[in-house]
Amino acid sequence: MTVIEKALAEDRRMLNEYEARQLLAAYGFPAMREGLAVSAEDAVNAAEAIGFPVAVKAYGRDLLHKTEAGAVFLNVADAAGVRGAYAHMEKSLGRRMEGVVVSEMVPGRRELVMGLHREAGFSPCVMIGIGGVMAEIINDTAFRVAPIDAAEALDMALDLRARDIFGPFRGEAAADMDAVCRCLAAMGKIGLDFPEISEIDVNPVIIGPDGTLSAVDALVVLEGGEK
Repeated sequence: MTVIEKALAEDRRMLNEYEARQLLAAYGFPAMREGLAVSAEDAVNAAEAIGFPVAVKAYGRDLLHKTEAGAVFLNVADAAGVRGAYAHMEKSLGRRMEGVVVSEMVPGRRELVMGLHREAGFSPCVMIGIGGVMAEIINDTAFRVAPIDAAEALDMALDLRARDIFGPFRGEAAADMDAVCRCLAAMGKIGLDFPEISEIDVNPVIIGPDGTLSAVDALVVLEGGEK
């Protein structure tokens, strides 16, 4: 059973962050070191296996906007911090919290957003843009109808007004453009392979100091769901 089939069988209209990244990784997106936990001690064990500092994020079927809900703790430095983050979210979120995703902290100052959107009766559209918390304000994006190949993916990236983000930056290496293109092409393939998916939002995709990509946060909405 795929993560999508599992979600639909449970009458969910959204994959949790861990499931979303599993789906992306299966299509070639760079994987992160992470684990699921349903107790504070599970979370500590996961963090110790990954190595501090870590991010601790709650997940649940009603937690679409985690930051606004107070469901995200970043740069947690030790086991006591993980226990404290878990306890705080458990108390503030109550039954909305089903568990947490513990993941490595990824370095990098350049942030992209990649996504997919489907309108009824039309092929899905792939998107790339400048990401992070200011993505909606900056609104620097490019779209193509799936499927797309590497050449079309590169054209998308270079359509951005801020395309210099892909070049060397203050001592950091240029982005791995082959990886950027693979991820965009994979996004289109996911949309074509799974008509149940209405939307994918991967934000941020961090360009690391060495030019590698990391999909730090991901949302997959299924048909009939609401973001």
